[in-house]
Formats: sequence, C-alpha cells, structure tokens
Amino acid sequence: MADIKIQDLSYYYPDTIKPALNKINLEIPEGQFVLMVGNSGSGKSTLLRTISGLAPGFYNGILQGKIFLDRSEIDQMTRHQLVQEVGIVFQNPESQLVMMSVEQEMAFGLENIGLPDKLMKRRVMEISSSLGLSPHLESCVAELSGGQKQKVALAGVLAMHPGVLLLDEPTSQLDPVAAEELLNIIRRLNEDNGITIIMIEQRLERCCHLADRILVMENGIIAADLKAGSRANGIWMQKAPISYLPPLPRLFARAGYKDLPLTVKKGRQLVHSYIPESKLNSFNSCHVKVSVSGKDQGNNLVDIHDLWFTYPNSDEVLKNVNLKIKEGDFIAVLGENGAGKTTLLKNINGLLKPSRGCVKVAGKDTKELPLEEMARSVAYLSQDPNDYLFMPSVREEIQFTIKNLELSEDGYVDEIISRFKLDAYSQCNPRDLSTGERQRVALASVLISRPRLLLLDEPTRGFDYQLKEELGNLLLEINRQGTAVMMVTHDVDFAAEYARDICLMFDGGIIEQGSKYEVLQHSTFYSPQIGKLFNNIVDDVITVDEGVKVLLELNRSIKSEIVSAL
Repeated sequence: MADIKIQDLSYYYPDTIKPALNKINLEIPEGQFVLMVGNSGSGKSTLLRTISGLAPGFYNGILQGKIFLDRSEIDQMTRHQLVQEVGIVFQNPESQLVMMSVEQEMAFGLENIGLPDKLMKRRVMEISSSLGLSPHLESCVAELSGGQKQKVALAGVLAMHPGVLLLDEPTSQLDPVAAEELLNIIRRLNEDNGITIIMIEQRLERCCHLADRILVMENGIIAADLKAGSRANGIWMQKAPISYLPPLPRLFARAGYKDLPLTVKKGRQLVHSYIPESKLNSFNSCHVKVSVSGKDQGNNLVDIHDLWFTYPNSDEVLKNVNLKIKEGDFIAVLGENGAGKTTLLKNINGLLKPSRGCVKVAGKDTKELPLEEMARSVAYLSQDPNDYLFMPSVREEIQFTIKNLELSEDGYVDEIISRFKLDAYSQCNPRDLSTGERQRVALASVLISRPRLLLLDEPTRGFDYQLKEELGNLLLEINRQGTAVMMVTHDVDFAAEYARDICLMFDGGIIEQGSKYEVLQHSTFYSPQIGKLFNNIVDDVITVDEGVKVLLELNRSIKSEIVSAL
C-alpha cells in the first residue's frame, strides 16, 4: 500500500507539441477511492498511464515532473517492482490479453514475477471465484464476450495483489447486473483490503456513492477536486454544455431545478419535495400515453427462423432465436454478458453461418450469399472503430469501401464527408483524430455503400455524454433516411433515448421484444434512470425529453393553481 504524490507533471505524446497533461499536482492518500470524470480527450487515461509507468515507458513521449509511491519515485523503480505495486485495467481489455485460456491469462503475471506454483494456484482460484470466472477457466479467451474479457483482464491484475488499482472504465462492456457486481467487488477491495482505487467512469451515476473524492479533468489539467456526494452540482464547469451531464441531473437542469441529483433515490425525493402527491396522482391519470408507432414499418428486411449457433468445442451460444427486422426499424439489443448478442449480429451479416435454422436478408439465405454481396446491403461496425482505420487519410478510408465493393462514387464521398462533419479532417490520418471523430470516420466508411441495415456493437463504449448525444442524433438521421439500425449495447439510457424497439437476450435466446416502453418501463435492472425516476409516478416516461416535459407541465400546473388562489 502506498500514498501517491504527483509534482508538476506534464506529458507529451510522441510528435506532439500540445501536452496531454499540463503541470498536474496531486496527492492521493493510501486507501482512498478516487473517481475521475471529464470529457473525452481531457487526459484521464493518460494520467493513469503515467502513474502506472506506461507513459513514457511504453508509449514513449516526454514526461516532466515527478510521481512518487510513498517516497519512491516511480522512474527509479524496476518494472518488476512497479507491477506488484500498481495494477491497471485498460479501457479496451483485448489490448492486455495475451494467453489462450482464462486460467493461463490470470497466471501470466504471477509466472513473470516468479510466484511459487501453490500460491499461484490459490490466487487464481480465489480471484476467479470472486469474479464469477470459475466455470470459464479452461475457456479460450478469444471466444469470450467483450464483458467476459473485461473481467478476465481485471482478474489478471487483481491476482498480482497490487496496492494501487487503476481502472479505465471497467464497466463499459458489462451488463447492468454484472456492472453492479463488479463495482461491489471494487468497493470491497477498497474497504476491506485498503487498496487505493483510481477509476475513470463515464457513467457517474453508477459509482458516485463508492468514491471518497471526484477529480474533474479538462484539457489536461485537474479543473476541480471535489468531495464525492449524491449531487452533480459543481462536477461540471458552468461553461460546459448541459449534454455533459448524466441523464438524471441533465433532466433536472433542463427543467430549471437548482439541485442536480445523481441517484434515482435523491431524484425521487426531490420530485416529491416540490410536487404534492395529489398533483402527481391526478397528473398521471390524465397523462397522454406516448405513441410507440414511430416510423412507418416497411417490408421484412431480415427474417431469422429457429436460429441455433455453436462455436467449435463450445456449448450452444444461440438457441432457437426468431426475429424479424423491418425496413426503418431502430432496434437495441440488451442483455447479460455472454448471452449471444454479438454472435447474433455476426449471423445476420454473414460473418458466421447458422448451425441450425436460417437467416434471410432481403429474402436470401445468408448461407448462400457471398460476403461481398452481404456487405453491400448490411453494414457492420464492431466494438472498436480502430479495427476499420488503416488508410493514411479520412478521404482514402472512405474511398476504400467504394473501391473494394466496386461501387460508383458519383460525388458521394464528398457528400458523406460533409454529412458526417469531417470536411476539416479529410486529409488527416484517422488514427490521429479524437474518439468521437474516429467513430464518425468508421461509420462513414461502412455507410458509403448505402446499406439497407446498419449493425452496431457497443457503439458508445468510451464515450462521454456529449459524444453519445452526437452519435445518437447521427443514428436517428441515418434511420430517418431509410437505413434500418440494430445495435447491441449495455447502455440502457442510450437505448431508451434513441431506439424504438428493444430485444432482451439471456442465455442465447430472446426472452422479450417490443417497444422500448413495453420492455423497459418497469424492468428492475434494464430500466433507464429516467424510467426508474418516474416509475409508479407517471407512466411511459423513459427519456430525458419526456421527463423534462412532465416536470415543466407539473410546475406550470402548480404555479397556475397558486395564481388562481391569489
């Protein structure tokens, strides 16, 4: 265990003139739980990399200033010493997974520090049990879901018994139940073992109650250092757009409230303190239910009938799935980690072929369709947009799809560059762009083929609330122009805000599908924050816009009654 002290820390990535971190001074006592927030590109991940020694140790670049663990300066510590003191889990778990099986991955670090076999075995068993990985110890890491890989990466770090644990969005690929379980494990590590935790998390509402302290980062500096609490007041700078706020405090900010609660419990207390119970009851009785019709449904685009799928040497991943996707649909697929959501997408786009049953796209069986033909009508964007970026410029990246599929350009490249607001970056290397910009380039590169269906796998991973809003509005525009959208996500609030229909998947099957109001409104774990806020208060309210409308109507009604009474 160790105190962390940072003095005048600045860091420059290679070939850059602007510092990613700028003269940071910070002290974190042993055993403190620190939550870091801020918009994408503010320097959060870079700060973790410097504390772990990866920057400049792995990333190169220039580091100025000093970082101490207790009285030891980290650049004077050997790598062997540092990895036993500081553990880090990256935002993308695949970047730190190197072994074939889960058990081998968990033991890899322990083998490298020369831990005796008996102690190594004990640590692997203890950690795998606490994270629910015991049934998967012999599983191939490459065949796990994104959420399971995230757990394996964390397990490998925890097996080292570090005194400082650095976590870069550890719940970004976990379903709501698994995320809660993981956060409880992290809380126990902090409270029972005294491990110092520094955690980056975009969804502040999930973990604000765990932290002792919140650091707000902005443009490479610590813009605010706050005591954690149940309100968002002060966490975002006054000049920051309201869209940087999580859904719940954003709702109250837009409705004109001064208090900005982060938790549903505090939010419901606030509603009841301002609005009498009688007024809520009378309002709900006359509240007009939201129409769920959305865009006019067209013809069947995808028809999935009795779909079963099994990976080699594995149990069945998809079990008797039946689903129809119509032209103009906007569907979000939610569910537990390992439920088969990504596998379902890959069966629709032809990357995988059904073991039993059939998938038809535009009336044609995917078993008989070559991938080139599928790519013209079904676009697929995986969890990491960097998978799609390999050309030297944005323009060439987008043109590559046109050339690869032998399509006519007809000026459409310029049109889509403008449509995705990439004009200023057309000659830039895509990998030099920000997270949101790279996502737009990847989207543009798959949509240039004018597909009839867009499949997205965890499109908001690593996004701040501002980037989520930009992406959501872009997807709505794409959908309005005729492209059906189906996305797999663990972000329930994002799904509620932008999708029209929801599929819930568990244990390889779809257990419920319908409009987002039917599926999400009264769910215990898969209801968005706004839905939980208004549950049993006002029906069919699950988005920020709907919640703002209700609160403003209630406030106007109360003011009108007060004026009439006078």
